[in-house]
Amino acid sequence: MGSSCLNGTRHRQVFALALPMVLSNITVPLLGLVDTLVIGHLEQAYYLGGVAVGATVISLIFWLLGFLRMSTTGLSAQAVGAGNGELLLQVLVRALVLAWGLALLILALQHPLIELAFWLAGGSAEVQHYGREYVSVRIWSAPAALTNLVLLGWLLGNQNAQAPMWLLILGNSANILLDLWFVLDLGWQVKGAAAASVLADYLTMGLGAWLVWRTLRVRGLRPAAGFWRCCLNRVAFGRLLGLNRDIFIRALCLQLTFAFMTFQGARLGDGVVAANAVLMNFLMFISYGLDGFAYAVEAMVGKAVGERSRERFRQACALNLFWGALVAVVFTLVFALAGECLVGLITSIPEVRAQAELYLPWLVLMPLAACWCFILDGIFIGTTRGREMRDMMLVSTLVVFFPVWWLARELGNHGLWLAMFCFMLARGLTLAWAWWRLDRRQGFTGEAV
Repeated sequence: MGSSCLNGTRHRQVFALALPMVLSNITVPLLGLVDTLVIGHLEQAYYLGGVAVGATVISLIFWLLGFLRMSTTGLSAQAVGAGNGELLLQVLVRALVLAWGLALLILALQHPLIELAFWLAGGSAEVQHYGREYVSVRIWSAPAALTNLVLLGWLLGNQNAQAPMWLLILGNSANILLDLWFVLDLGWQVKGAAAASVLADYLTMGLGAWLVWRTLRVRGLRPAAGFWRCCLNRVAFGRLLGLNRDIFIRALCLQLTFAFMTFQGARLGDGVVAANAVLMNFLMFISYGLDGFAYAVEAMVGKAVGERSRERFRQACALNLFWGALVAVVFTLVFALAGECLVGLITSIPEVRAQAELYLPWLVLMPLAACWCFILDGIFIGTTRGREMRDMMLVSTLVVFFPVWWLARELGNHGLWLAMFCFMLARGLTLAWAWWRLDRRQGFTGEAV
C-alpha cells in the first residue's frame, strides 16, 4: 500500500466523498437526539421508553432491508468503473422494483409484524402502549423509506456524494423541524414524533427522484432497445437476490443485537431503557460519523473493481482505514471530556441522567473498538462480497455477542454493554481476517495477484 496512497490527491478524493456523507450522516442521529430531547422533557420516563422501543421496532423492520442501499452502491459503482451506462440504469430499475415490492409487503403484513415485535420487546404497559402508537403511524413511511435507500445508494455509487448529502440533510432537517412543531407546539406527543418522520421521508423521496433524474440527464442515460427485457431478466434478478440475501442476513444479525439491547433494557426497568435510549443515540452518532468513510470506501473500491485496478483498491482501503481510526479517536475524546454534559442536554429526568452517566464509560471506549468494522464493511459492500460479510457477522453475533451477554448477565446493564463492545471488536477482527485471506488468495478486483 506504500507511500503512494498517502499523497494529497488521494486524500482529497477520500474527503470529496466522505466529508459530505459525514456532515449529512450526523443529521440522522441528530434527528434521534431531537426525538429523545422533545420526548425526554415530558413528565414521565415511559414516553421516552415508548419512543425508544417504537423506533427500534421500525429500525428492525426498515433497516433489515438496508441491503437495498448497500447492494445498489456496490453494483452501481462497479458499473461506473467499467463505463457501462446501460448496466448502471439496470441496477437502478431492479433495485426500485425490489424496494416497492417489499414496501407493499410490509404494509400488507404490518399488524402481525407489530404484534410479533412488541411480544419480543417486553417492557411496562405504558412503554408498550406508546411504542405501539409510534409504530402504527411510522409504518406508513415504508414506500418512501425503502425508495430512499435505493436512490441514496445509486447516487453514491455514481461517485456523487453531494447529491446524497443534500438528500439526507433536507430530509432530516425537515424531520427535526416537524418534530419540534408536532410535539412541542401541537402537543401530539409520541404520535407527533412518528408523523414528522413519515412526512419527512416522503419529502426526501421527492428530492431524491429529482436528483436521480438530473443525474440521468447529465450522463445521457436512456433505456436502449430490449432494456426492459434485460432489466427484468430472471437470471439477473436471481443474482441480485442472492447478494441481497447475504446482506439481509448480515443486517438481521446487526439489528438483532441493537434490538436486544433495547428490549433487554426494557426488562431492567423504565429508567434503564430510557438511559440506554440516550446512550444508543450517542452510539448512532459514532456509527453515522464513521459511516461517512465507509460510504467513501464503498464507492472507491467499487469503482476500482470495475476498473480492475488492484492498486487503486488498496489505496482506497488504506486511506479510509487511516481516517476512520483518526475520527474514532476524536469521538473518544469528546465522550470522555463532555459526555455528562451531553447527557444533561438530552434529558432532564434525574433517574435517566443518573443511569446514563453510570454506563457512559462504555461509550468512551466504543469508537476505538468499532471504527475498523465500519470501514471493512464498506470494503466488502463495494466489492459486493456479501457471503463473507454474512459469515463474519454470524460469528460476531452468535459466537461473541450472545455468549458474552449470557456469561455477564448477572452484571445487568453493564453485561449488555460489555456484549456490545465485544461484538463491535469481533466484527472488525473477523472482517480483517476475511479481507487478508481473500486478498492473499485471489484479490478483489480480478487483476492478477
